[in-house]
Amino acid sequence: MNRILLASAFLLVSISAVFADETPSAQPASAVVSPVPAAVSPAPKAPALKLVEPHLHITRSNIAGHARIALTFDACMGQADERILSTLVRERIPATIFVTARWLKRNPAALAVFLQNPDLFELENHGQNHIPAVDRPTLIYGIASAGSPQAVRQEVEGGAAAMVAAGIPAPRWFRGSTAEYDLSAIGEIRAMGYHIAGYSVNGDGGSLLGAGITEKRIASAKDGDVVISHINQPTHAAGEGVAKALVDLKVKGTQFVRLGDVEDTGDDKTTE
Repeated sequence: MNRILLASAFLLVSISAVFADETPSAQPASAVVSPVPAAVSPAPKAPALKLVEPHLHITRSNIAGHARIALTFDACMGQADERILSTLVRERIPATIFVTARWLKRNPAALAVFLQNPDLFELENHGQNHIPAVDRPTLIYGIASAGSPQAVRQEVEGGAAAMVAAGIPAPRWFRGSTAEYDLSAIGEIRAMGYHIAGYSVNGDGGSLLGAGITEKRIASAKDGDVVISHINQPTHAAGEGVAKALVDLKVKGTQFVRLGDVEDTGDDKTTE
């Protein structure tokens, strides 16, 4: 009898051991692995900001020895460069001058010269505070852009309002700080009724070039070119080169015109 009981007990222990090996043991709470959540799709990236620096050309004269060129000058901040201004007046050379509200406040004497010579000078809009007309935040040559459509509009409208308040006819052309834009800002400015002034010859490299190279660049302008230079840096060597180049071009028989005097063609739908 005892042998039967011992055999039965041994059989029960063996069966329990088998089931123990097959049945998962309970794990402590700290060892429980949570289900892996489904992967979250990353937010779509905003499209890369594309900036353009539009070119502008005017209708050519197609007359040998009498190239037609439009001179444009930016008056950003600072003072008027009398070397350039006096040459334009003395030589009776017409030009389009892009002025900011900030420059107008500091240069009433130069503004008076412009207004006294309406046959020479066409004054156009360079903005209120010399802020790049780009409607998304970025830096261009270290200058913070307007950053929104509303700020672009304020830069354009603020510049125009200052011009009208100074006795200047309402502008028709706009050139933003740095002359760079994004395509949506171009559309916004065009919808405000402006042509946007690009260029085809960078005369003075932002007024940072030396006199000699500036003179060569501007004097090399060809029939149909639009030249950009600056008239607000009287202490920079570039201004001397600009003044000499104007005389060089006149001696060559160049026909100088303002942007409003001729037909034009601009990149990136800036004049369509």
